[in-house]
Amino acid sequence: MTDSLELDRTTDTATIEIPTTPTEIDLNPNMPITTTSTEVATLDAPDWLKQTKKIVVELPSYLGKIYQENKGIVTILGLFFGAIIALKLVFALLFAVNEIPLLAPTFELVGIGYTTWFVWRYLLQATARDELAGEINGLKSEILGNPDPN
Repeated sequence: MTDSLELDRTTDTATIEIPTTPTEIDLNPNMPITTTSTEVATLDAPDWLKQTKKIVVELPSYLGKIYQENKGIVTILGLFFGAIIALKLVFALLFAVNEIPLLAPTFELVGIGYTTWFVWRYLLQATARDELAGEINGLKSEILGNPDPN
C-alpha cells in the first residue's frame, strides 16, 4: 500500500509514490553500494572570524587589567551612575506617591506644620537661634573632627 503525491502543472505531471511501511521499499540489488568517507573536511576560518574569536577570548582579561589600572576612576563612575539611577528611582517613587489621592495634600500639611514648628522653636528668639547654632557647630565637629582653633 502506498500513498501518492501528484504534482500537476500545465506542462508537467509528476507522481511520487511514498511507501507507508519500510518493507515496501524496493532496493535494486544490481545497484552498486558506495561507501562515503566519515572524515569531515576542515575549512580554514576567515581572518576576520579568527580575529573576532581572539578578541572575545581575551576580553575578560583585558577588562580586568583596565579595572586594576583605573580602579579609582571606575569606582567613581560606578557611583556616579548608581546615584543617577537612585535619583531616577526616588523621583519615580515621589511621582507615584503624588498620584495617590489625599496623600500629597497630607504630606504638604505635615511639611507646613513642621516648618511652622521649626520657625517657632528655633528662629523667632535670639536665645533659640544661639542654641541652634551651637547644635549645628557640635554636629559639624562630630562629623569633620575638631576644628582648627584659628
